[in-house]
Amino acid sequence: MVLAGRLWRFLPLRRGAAPGPRLPAGTSGSRGHCGRCRFRGFEVMGNPGTFKRGLLLSALSYWGFETYQVISQAAVVHAAAKVEEILEQADYLYESGETEKLYQLLTQYKESEDAELLWRLARASRDVAQLSRTSEQEKKLLVYEALEYAKRALEKNESHFAAHKWYAICLSDVGDYEGIKAKIANAYIIKEHFEKAIELNPKDATSIHLMGIWCYTFAEMPWYQRRIAEMLFATPPSSTYEKALGYFHRAEQVDPNFYSKNLLLLGKTYLKLHNKKLAAFWLMKAKDYPAHTEEDKQIQTEAAQLLTSFSEKN
Repeated sequence: MVLAGRLWRFLPLRRGAAPGPRLPAGTSGSRGHCGRCRFRGFEVMGNPGTFKRGLLLSALSYWGFETYQVISQAAVVHAAAKVEEILEQADYLYESGETEKLYQLLTQYKESEDAELLWRLARASRDVAQLSRTSEQEKKLLVYEALEYAKRALEKNESHFAAHKWYAICLSDVGDYEGIKAKIANAYIIKEHFEKAIELNPKDATSIHLMGIWCYTFAEMPWYQRRIAEMLFATPPSSTYEKALGYFHRAEQVDPNFYSKNLLLLGKTYLKLHNKKLAAFWLMKAKDYPAHTEEDKQIQTEAAQLLTSFSEKN
């Protein structure tokens, strides 16, 4: 109907319709010449063969455009479905503790513009960097690689809590290679991104846990680092064990037993606060936590060692 509506004015006059005025054959001069041009133009427009060809070309153009739109929409749907499929595979590998397989899967899509893929790739790069069999040189490359992926994820979607979370984590890791001054300067940025991640998703236990680590780190900062911080910054970052404990408990309330390290740090924070009874309770939970990853195994070992030294002192 749309096509018919656009073409109606090019249809030839129906039989019996009054033809337009004809100019006298003997008319001369410029006015007569122009009149003959118009008349011939009208005859061409009314020619059935010419009309059919024009109608066919117009119809083909219209149908071609409609087909292009359908194909384009199908391509978008297919691409979205493919991304969802990749994310499902990635999440399955992550939950299964298949760190290197996950990294191999996601690096195939490192040029992606999808924030969901990019923050997962940042996480996977960091996880491979933390494997004990990863060399120091490879670890450094992976740490900076992870930061780049996290940065791109954040650029693609500033409203995604995971992009903020992993950007902060990766920026913190890079600080290990850039000296105490850079590490302290980055601390403010890291804190802002953790707080933004919690604001965007208050039910994400990991972001809350990481804010607890931030507080714990600056609560136990050695005196010489604190002195350097005071020399470099008018108001250096600082925190307390009580604040760290609050975040660790809050994370546990949101998602109980979600992470072995949160259990370990609850125990360690209670030790710092000289509450041995509660320290032993949380360290025991960390020691008994099912080991799904290499980090879980390391935490089990550390918790067992703390409990042993704890018992010997008593």
